[in-house]
Order: sequence, then C-alpha cells, then structure tokens
Amino acid sequence: MRKHSRRFCEILKKIDKNSLYSSEDALKILQQLSSVNFLETLEAHIALCLDPKYADQQLRSTVILPKGSGKIIRVAVITCGDQISEALSAGADLVGSEDLIDEIFKGRLDFDKLIVTPNMMLLIAKLGRILGPRGLMPSPKSGTVTNEVKNAISEFKAGKLEYKIDRTGIIHVPIGKLNFNLSDLSVNLKALQESIDKNRPSGSKGKYWKSLYLSSTMGPSIPININLLRDYKIG
Repeated sequence: MRKHSRRFCEILKKIDKNSLYSSEDALKILQQLSSVNFLETLEAHIALCLDPKYADQQLRSTVILPKGSGKIIRVAVITCGDQISEALSAGADLVGSEDLIDEIFKGRLDFDKLIVTPNMMLLIAKLGRILGPRGLMPSPKSGTVTNEVKNAISEFKAGKLEYKIDRTGIIHVPIGKLNFNLSDLSVNLKALQESIDKNRPSGSKGKYWKSLYLSSTMGPSIPININLLRDYKIG
C-alpha cells in the first residue's frame, strides 16, 4: 500500500474526492496548499475513452500554451547549409549537421527538443535507440521535422509542447508553474482542452473524455468538471 507523508495526508483532508471542482477552484486550492520549498509545476492528467492499440484511436499532437510553460526550453537543430545560420539567429541552443549527430550518438543530450530538417532525417536514423526512449526523436506530427526552422524554434521556446496518450489511454501534460496567476493557468488549460477536442481521433465514438485531474508536483490530484471547463470563456 502506498504511504503518504503527514503533510500530504493533511492536504488530502481538505479535498473532497467525491466532488467535481471547477478548474478555477482547483487551481486556487493547489496554489494555497503548496508548502514545499521549490516552485511546483501544474500538471493535467486526462483519461480518454481511447484504446491506443488501434491505429484510429491514437492521439498525438501539439499545443502552444498561450502563457508559456514557465520552463526554459533548450532547442537543438540538425540541418545544413544556410539553415544553420538561420537556426542560430532564431535562438537555437545547439546547431549542427553531421558533427552534432556524432556528438548525440556519443551521449550528448543537453537539450529538450531536437528539430531536424527533412533532408537530414536519413542521417539521424542511427540515433533512434538513443532519442526514442527519451521522447526526443523528431517526427512530423510533433512539428520537429520541418523546413520552417525559425518558426519551430520560436514556437517551442514560447511554450509549444507535444502530448500523446500512453498505453492506458491517459495524457499527462505540464501546463505551467504554480506561481503563474490564476487567469494564465486557466488560459493554458483551456488551450489544451480545445486542442484535445480538435484532434479527436477518427476511431473515437461516443464518450470521449473520461476524467480530468489537476495536480502539482508534490500536491494532491483534484477531479475537474469537464463540462465547466468546456464552457469556460477566456477574457
């Protein structure tokens, strides 16, 4: 049986697990109950009525958080020719061609996103075993295989992130830092909800959302009323 600290157990007493909260109320509670000595991340955990073993029920997409993620994203770019200088001017942290591929193959992984231009994809095939388990392998669906290098760098630096369902049909997404103001966190959560609805897989029939919980890094999870979130108006 999982054991919780005394601090965590005291926090749990303040949350009714049998009730569904509005996202605004849940965010207020998580901010008020935070008592650790570091800045926590706000996380959304969404269970969908999808079975990812079927091709038409898989969900993998990206969303740009309007208020950013609160995390400094280190972007690496593998390209060639004039796009090397373009990537550098756009603010990429690491840029290279075959030289950078060799460095990554030898273990260099000090980046959060890897963007690759299509003409370099065959050359990075050997990095699959290194990048794949870490979720860093570029793909067109995640926007990390593109000729629009400058735009891709800007979007990821600004808060664009990838999400996908795991084997149990759940999505786990960090949507900001707990010290963001309430309206900014709400805007980010709304953007995620709209993106998930917009990218509903073709094989999804009937009920789509099963449950939504919000939690902080060291805090409890709070069940959210999905209908209230859908009705939430920004501004």
